[in-house]
Amino acid sequence: MSATGRLQFLGQVGCLLESGSQRLIIDPYLSNSVAEQFGVGLKRQVPPPFTRASCPHIDFLLLTHAHLDHTDPATLAPLLESQPHIQIFAPFESRELLRSIGCDLAEAPPASWTQLAANLSICAVPAAHTEIHRNSEGELRDVGYLLKLGETTLYHAGDTIPHPEIFAALKGEVIDIALLPVNERNHYRDAQGIIGNMTLREAFQMAADFGVKTLIPTHWDMFTPNSVFPEEIELLHKLLAPPFKLKILQAGQTISL
Repeated sequence: MSATGRLQFLGQVGCLLESGSQRLIIDPYLSNSVAEQFGVGLKRQVPPPFTRASCPHIDFLLLTHAHLDHTDPATLAPLLESQPHIQIFAPFESRELLRSIGCDLAEAPPASWTQLAANLSICAVPAAHTEIHRNSEGELRDVGYLLKLGETTLYHAGDTIPHPEIFAALKGEVIDIALLPVNERNHYRDAQGIIGNMTLREAFQMAADFGVKTLIPTHWDMFTPNSVFPEEIELLHKLLAPPFKLKILQAGQTISL
């Protein structure tokens, strides 16, 4: 399969995708807002690949949910001020945060395949963080995204644990690359108010179940109390020998799709 675009990992779950002349960014976290609001124990451990002021031209912004490391007003306000043309898709709580910084243009994530450009389509799927939540109108609070970039299908799970509704939404999709969170939920993180996601084993099994060709772990690098050692990820992949490639990306690293 020939290259159909590029992916740059931004740290946490953020990524910048390029398909032809189009750029799409997901959950950019380029500030230190979490530490400023919740304490220095949650200061970012990796520098942003670019500053909020030097962010490249963006055509589309996708948000998965309203937690500060995913929908960050300190990142998004200057980005949207300098690039007011950006088309935004965001679930309802994220749209509320956007309205707080003067942005009323965000749309609900599309629940069916929607073409954004010649070689770029998206579809929102449920995310369970750690349950699936809907508002009174049935709209999802937390989402992941399926994306088609030319011939490549990518699944960005957002923050989630495995859930039957997610399995149903992904059924029949041929997924080339999956970005899955691996910062497991557990008693000690719960006690600190940290909402974890999949365990490594859950992420590996989910990737195998859906025939994913390459797994990119996310949510492992940003905050010390909520991190995973990359060596731990690599060792489990070596020991289990699952039927997919593992690609651990450092913040700022770019790969061809």
